[in-house]
Amino acid sequence: MTSNTTDSVCASDDRLCITLNYELELIVVPAILLILTVFTVLTVILLKVCSRRERTQDRTPQYLHQSHRRSSHRHQNSHRRHLKGIDAPPGINPLEHEEVPMTVQQNVKPTRAAAPQNPTPRQEGGFGHVTALPVRFSIKPNETVSYFRARMDNRNVVLRVLKENPSNSEKQDFMGFASFLSSLGPHPFIPALLGVVSMQSPLVLVVEELKHRDLLGFLWRCRQDNSGCEMTEKRVFTMAGNVASALEYLHSRRCIHGNVGACSVLVGADMTAKLWGLGPAYRRRTHAASTNAVEEVGLKKWQAPEVLARSGLSQSSDIWSFGILLYEMVTLGGPPFAQVPVTELLQYLQRGKYLRQPSTCSSSLYSVMKLCGHYTPQRRPSASELIAVLHTGETSADGRRPLRVSEPPNFDRYMRDAGLREAADSAFL
Repeated sequence: MTSNTTDSVCASDDRLCITLNYELELIVVPAILLILTVFTVLTVILLKVCSRRERTQDRTPQYLHQSHRRSSHRHQNSHRRHLKGIDAPPGINPLEHEEVPMTVQQNVKPTRAAAPQNPTPRQEGGFGHVTALPVRFSIKPNETVSYFRARMDNRNVVLRVLKENPSNSEKQDFMGFASFLSSLGPHPFIPALLGVVSMQSPLVLVVEELKHRDLLGFLWRCRQDNSGCEMTEKRVFTMAGNVASALEYLHSRRCIHGNVGACSVLVGADMTAKLWGLGPAYRRRTHAASTNAVEEVGLKKWQAPEVLARSGLSQSSDIWSFGILLYEMVTLGGPPFAQVPVTELLQYLQRGKYLRQPSTCSSSLYSVMKLCGHYTPQRRPSASELIAVLHTGETSADGRRPLRVSEPPNFDRYMRDAGLREAADSAFL
């Protein structure tokens, strides 16, 4: 019928007329159908994208929707466990480590209001029972940070708090140290960094608290009767293995501790030993001042001969210091090289001398100490080799008879014999 109508209107040789009459059927209708198809496809794609976004938002913690929308990009890493009241800035993993009190001396009133003099109210689930942290053994005063103990999420923590009105360089150094700790990654024998308060003043690092605090103080308490703590040879091997494991991990991360000793180890309630005191390592990496590390720390009697000779720190020098740590543990906190003045120590070691075998030390344990104390760095074992040696010694070590040292600790004498008197004014509480 359409063909007949067209033929009746247009001559058989008038192609323009025929095309105009077929325009609606051949052009307009297909164009409309194509447009509708494209629109339908775009609508389906948009619906799918919106659906995915809604599912992603549903997986975001509720408290993030309520109070942290402006910083949600900081919490997209699935391995981070955000804590209420703790804001982790970019690059900070709040499940790492921290150094806590040993390098600070201060006069702080132990009141609840001492730490968080903070104009901004903390969120629910923040810190409670905040008190000043008593300093048990202090070597170098620090006026930039203060230390407090507190409760957070039903656990004891230590707060490292930056002073009020800090300079920009102090803020940068505080957060730089946190970033350094974060870059090392978590380890079971390094104290855990639980969070960072960075979005409000004061800046705070939150660290797990270990019940028995520093190993040196713990060893001194073991000298006292009815102290409740006992060190056996087997326990020395076990705790030393913990520290060696931490050293192996740090060395695998290309980090030299440079400050291994009883004052740089914390002891947990289950007698686990955790290596800390990473401040000097951070300063060396930041300021490239490895040759000055001994002067900064002041622990010359713990340092390897090559470090005393200013040849620089190395993984082998950490192993040497580890041997001194074994001496401290088996003597319940005795000072190394007590009869040798600091100024004569290098010459003493150059003559082939080393620590004498303590009366409380078995031949097996002393052999490990001497293995760590080779004068030539290349002859000392690596941390992984040391772990194997300690594990072998632990299997046959005496785990029943406690180590005994009859002499009570004398702080002034210890500071003199350990060569620490000239480091700084010190306090023993």
